[in-house]
Amino acid sequence: MNKTETIPSVEEQLEALKNIKDEDIDFSDIPELLDWSSSVRGKFYRPIKKPVSLRIDADILEWFKKHSPQYQTAINTVLRQYVHAQQ
Repeated sequence: MNKTETIPSVEEQLEALKNIKDEDIDFSDIPELLDWSSSVRGKFYRPIKKPVSLRIDADILEWFKKHSPQYQTAINTVLRQYVHAQQ
């Protein structure tokens, strides 16, 4: 780069990237990932948690506490499964 050339701004670089056709992108140094068996679903997505006060029968709460040290997460999982089954 000589002294008269300027570095393009971030906006200019992004605009230039938007205008590149898919077939013009060089993927030779990034091999296509064909085996997804070790991937983890939801690894980077975490739903927003909200603290609530919830009245649960004592025996139900004790069952969850007995079966899982993370009983609140277990209760949430059961509720999520129920909601998905209703859709």
